Amino acid sequence: MKPQILVTRRLPQKAMELLEENFHVECNPNDRVLTRDELLEYVKGKHGLLPLLTDAIDAEVMDSAGEGLRIIANYAVGYNNIDLEAATARKIAVTNTPGVLTETTADLTMALLLAVARRVVESDTFARAGKYQGWAPLLFVGPDVHHKTLGLFGFGRRGLAVAKRAAGFDMRIFYHDLQRAEAEVEKQVNAEYVDKETLLKESDFISLHVPLLPETEHLIGPEELSSMKPTAFIINTSRGEVIDEDALVVALQARKIAGAGLDVFEHEPKIHPTLAKMGNVVILPHIGSASIETRTKMGLVAAQNLIATLKGEVPPNCLNPEVYE
Repeated sequence: MKPQILVTRRLPQKAMELLEENFHVECNPNDRVLTRDELLEYVKGKHGLLPLLTDAIDAEVMDSAGEGLRIIANYAVGYNNIDLEAATARKIAVTNTPGVLTETTADLTMALLLAVARRVVESDTFARAGKYQGWAPLLFVGPDVHHKTLGLFGFGRRGLAVAKRAAGFDMRIFYHDLQRAEAEVEKQVNAEYVDKETLLKESDFISLHVPLLPETEHLIGPEELSSMKPTAFIINTSRGEVIDEDALVVALQARKIAGAGLDVFEHEPKIHPTLAKMGNVVILPHIGSASIETRTKMGLVAAQNLIATLKGEVPPNCLNPEVYE
């Protein structure tokens, strides 16, 4: 008899096919997030759980599944939606999908940067409304991107991937991280390691690529926003909580910074109502990894984590390997 798993939202077809080949799959029949009561009911008796970041997987959910639950295979790189400590205490493996999102999210980061700088969304809305009456010297002018300074908070895989794209625009690359990268990595994109204050004060564009940790929550707050150039833009494709959203709104209203490009939000899926009304802010519904290829790869990685675990093996992307000690 095949192990039973719960998938909390339908995945791309190839991923679903692999899961169905190996497991008895129960999948959320609705194109929406499961309610708390639905999640607690659906998870009962399952050996594996494949949730999304939108699903809060805590001790109550794990206990509702019963003692047979052996793995929680998150469909994401981040995993702050899962109580890792509770899972470890119950000898439940927790996995994620690292690596496969890097390049696609870097593409979207550059798209956001270009869109907010060159006022792409504003221009599109204007043209669709029938307001375009002909070329004009000052119509939707914005700053150049090429040869400007890009400051990266976080210089891991995603930060480096964004830097490679920015290098094609002849941008000067600053970065700040807990640890300085190796010289060979810096040379790939002529990146300069600087302190936080220098990055904030001298960058024309600031892009965030840090994980959500206690020390990165509200990494960008009132003080940091006040340190930025009034002509600078901030881009966030990491996690919404990295920016103090109320402080961002105040900075934008006071013109302390020029604009923002956001794919993630502090209280997701809620978006600050003021941000939604601002023409100098481009907002996207968390689509950083939303290419067909990448979303499929994420599903296949999650499926492989489930397959390995339920065969009695250590999954390749285990976040709490101590459960196997």
